[in-house]
Amino acid sequence: MARTLTPFHLAIPVHDIAAARAFYGGLFGCPEGRSAARWVDFDLFGHQLVCHQVDGMRAAVAGDNPVDGHDVPVPHFGVVLEMADWQALAARLRAAGTRFVIEPHVRFPGQPGEQATLFLLDPSGNALEFKAFADIEGQLFAT
Repeated sequence: MARTLTPFHLAIPVHDIAAARAFYGGLFGCPEGRSAARWVDFDLFGHQLVCHQVDGMRAAVAGDNPVDGHDVPVPHFGVVLEMADWQALAARLRAAGTRFVIEPHVRFPGQPGEQATLFLLDPSGNALEFKAFADIEGQLFAT
């Protein structure tokens, strides 16, 4: 059955709106939507990401969970991209000298759920994952 996806909405805390704009708007190229002095909407690959400035915030990563030989930061969020878009994003981030939590690579090679993935932190310590599948319909929820 083909899926019809609708955009998600996610609101996250950030310590500095200007740093969030530089990261999501500048590095990722996310178009900016509505904003005020202490919050800003971004179009994150078709999804609504809202950054709210929270004074005195602490990094959102509470711990990690071992997955395929890597310590995956928890909690985290991100977007499943088409493979070509993921490859372009990974190249853009590498060219910008991004420090990755988990470098771009293919996880679960040759297994159900094989995927390209990368992890990084935003300037406020929010963990992000971006992934892609060669066959999204067959692999996204593979068991």
